[in-house]
Amino acid sequence: MIRSMTAFARQPIEKTWGTGAWEIRSVNSRFLETNFRLPEAYRYLEFKLREKLRKKLQRGKVDCSLRIDTANSETGDLTIDKALVKSLFKSYEELELITGVTQQPNLTRFLSWPGVIQSAEVDSEQMEAELLAELDAGIDQLIQMREREGNSLADIINQRLQGMTEQVALVRKEMPEIIQWQKNKILSRFEEAQVELEEQRLEQEMVLIAQKIDVDEELDRLDTHIHEVGRLIKKGGSVGRRLDFLMQELNREANTLGSKSINAKTTAASVELKVLIEQMREQIQNIE
Repeated sequence: MIRSMTAFARQPIEKTWGTGAWEIRSVNSRFLETNFRLPEAYRYLEFKLREKLRKKLQRGKVDCSLRIDTANSETGDLTIDKALVKSLFKSYEELELITGVTQQPNLTRFLSWPGVIQSAEVDSEQMEAELLAELDAGIDQLIQMREREGNSLADIINQRLQGMTEQVALVRKEMPEIIQWQKNKILSRFEEAQVELEEQRLEQEMVLIAQKIDVDEELDRLDTHIHEVGRLIKKGGSVGRRLDFLMQELNREANTLGSKSINAKTTAASVELKVLIEQMREQIQNIE
């Protein structure tokens, strides 16, 4: 199953020590990029969070944020970190000296400073374990959305692959008639110009012309690449980069097909192939 890189997950947190939520957003990117917005007291978790994401995700720009509210904690009385408060007041006094501005400090602002208010009975190790467990649930939720989006992308790509297969079959069907039409056209011009060629020389000219407009090799490669794209879509996993490479190869063959075209039908088929390839490429840019 393929996965999209675009997804969003929100995992609520409801514990005895408080409430909150993990929010995870991801969009497409060539590599895995992780960014975190965490309360100051929990920034030490960043390394563990990054490792968790790297174990489950391969590509995408991922923004992960944590919100925690311990105001309604059921863990007992709240305490104040006296050492931190003294340090804050000392810094406040130094700021007054530097600026020459004296005013009464806003105690509410000091209480809202990260780490000033603490719950006396909170088990920090248990709290960390519960936060990480909720993050795991959020990542799983994100992956599920990525897979749902991936299924939709797979349907779109398979439809385009079917359209390409039809265009390749159309060109194969038309080629014998096109070659005969070109041969008749050349003979007609020779007759109009009253030019007589030896049978052997004429056959040589026909062979050269047939080689110039022969697209069997391009059609074979198109079929091969179409089959490989379908195989990777069915296989799933982290196949976005391989699919992106195949889009380049498909586009190259479609361009060559167009450059060799001497017929409106094959030209139209080449254009349609390039349109279908571009439509797939836009979708594949979002596949993990």
